Amino acid sequence: MQTPPSVVLADDHPDVLEEARALLEPEFHVVSSAAEGNALLRAVVEWKPDIVVTDVQMPGRSGIEVGREIVQRGLCGAVVVLSLYSDPQLIQSALDGGIRGYVLKHDAGEELVPALRAVLAGERYLSRGLAGTRRP
Repeated sequence: MQTPPSVVLADDHPDVLEEARALLEPEFHVVSSAAEGNALLRAVVEWKPDIVVTDVQMPGRSGIEVGREIVQRGLCGAVVVLSLYSDPQLIQSALDGGIRGYVLKHDAGEELVPALRAVLAGERYLSRGLAGTRRP
């Protein structure tokens, strides 16, 4: 039996963390969660997950800022943003920083698991609701 991929989740809203955990746990192993950017970085250093799922706006450092650092430091190459924001510049900033997935929160029920699968397979993933965003 194969071990499920490990995930660290980050969002400053406890209900979102619980919903994301519930969506992911049938197929992934959520090893830690964080409510702010610096705690996310500490959790990634400690747990060395296969993939990270982070919100954009959190106390302290933003999820995109920490996600970029995680990728640049080689701590985890598979980072997915889960966000309410569909601003093309924000999304492009995430992608330019090495973040490989961007899922809108209102699409998470249908798209979060496929996004994680795609990113773990080395692909990029953008929510279908982001039709106007450049897809590198």
